[in-house]
Formats: sequence, C-alpha cells, structure tokens
Amino acid sequence: MKSATEQALVLTDIHIRLHNRPLFTPLNLTIHPGEVVTLMGPSGCGKSTLLNYICGTLPSAFQAEGSARLGGRELMDLPVERRRVGILFQDALLFPHLTVAENLAFGLQSGHSRQTRRFRVETALLDAGLEGLGGRDPATLSAGERVRAALMRTLLAEPAALLLDEPFSKLDTELRARMRTFVFEHARQRRLPTLLVTHDPADATDAGGPIIELDQRPTVNAANPAATLANPENPENDPRSVPNVPRRP
Repeated sequence: MKSATEQALVLTDIHIRLHNRPLFTPLNLTIHPGEVVTLMGPSGCGKSTLLNYICGTLPSAFQAEGSARLGGRELMDLPVERRRVGILFQDALLFPHLTVAENLAFGLQSGHSRQTRRFRVETALLDAGLEGLGGRDPATLSAGERVRAALMRTLLAEPAALLLDEPFSKLDTELRARMRTFVFEHARQRRLPTLLVTHDPADATDAGGPIIELDQRPTVNAANPAATLANPENPENDPRSVPNVPRRP
C-alpha cells in the first residue's frame, strides 16, 4: 500500500508565463490525500491556468515549466487521458445529447460489463440523490442536480486527484453551501488530494485546508502547513514561519 506522501499531488518549481511575463512566483505545493487546498487571488494571476497545466490542457499561448507528480507518477510525461486528474468547472458541462444516466456512464472506464456499468451508474445516482432521474434530459435538472451529476461523472472515472475551478460560483448562497459540503465530503471519503480555485472566502473556509493567496508572491494563510511554497529548501520560504491567521468563524 502506498503511503500518504506517495498518493499526494506534488507540484514542484512550477513557472507559468504569458508573453514571457511570469503569472506568479515559482510554486511548490504538496496536497495530501483527502486534503482540500484553496487557491485564491485576483483575476488573471494564473489560478485556472495552473489547473490547466496540471490537467494537460494548457493553451499554447502560455509557456510553462515544472513538475506535477501524482501517486509518484510525473504527469507532464503523460497524455491528458492517462493523468487520472478529475476536474469540475463553473458550468457542469453535461452532454446535452445524452441522458443523465448516459452522462454518468460516460465517465466509466472501458472494460466493464453492461451489468456492472448499470449498477455503478445506479449507485452513483442514488449516492447523489438523483435516483429516478437517470432518464432525464440534463437541461431539465436544477443547478444543484447538475453539479451533483457532474461530480458523479467525474468520480466514476476514478480520478486520483480532483481539481475544482469555481464549481459553486453560479449557485445561490444556500445551494452553494450545500454543494460545497457534498463535494468536499466525497473528495475526503475517496482520499483525493483536491485543489480548489475560488474568489469566495466562504468556499475556502468550508474547504478547511490551507489557503494560498496566489499573486506575484504566493503566501500560505492556514494553520495547517501542508502547503509548501517557493523553494522548500529555503528557510525563508518555510510555511511554518508564516503567522497563523484566525479562521473565519
């Protein structure tokens, strides 16, 4: 069995530039299994671009360097489909030409029997509180139902890490709180190292892990020093030297 460190998502010395302009200072970060690290910062500082780099979908206009390792594997050496990185966006992005159940089944890896595929989809629908809705057109689902369906499709693909690119931003306040609980609980239950991009401090508070303010000089804002920024061998950048900031009540 792999140790927690071996199952972690480890980012090492990542640089991303646009037109030769650095978006942020070199980034080093370790996200342990079941931990949710929150990435915050102004628009244009490179938060979503970093997720694209990890996934392998970075647009050609950007120049990037650095290592991303997941479960001991170097992701930069792998094509997108072999990285085992799941991602949720602001929009659920369910396929409009497929039913809800067919959308979930799309996430399953090949090789399963028809009976197994049906069982896993039905189990996922039940787990998400979507039982009886498998035959529906995704357009008929509520906003919260679409988020849950999108998460289940992502989890059925059996990712080894989860990236969240402001998936709650278009929800109202009450629904947003419920969906945060739903997504974070599933990430922790599956021991997925999870990286959340958001502008909402409430998202970061509910995530319960380290908070990184990504700017020209990233810093950690968390009692949990699991996130290591800049050069981890430089004592001046040791996150243990960053004062703890009280969490939001």
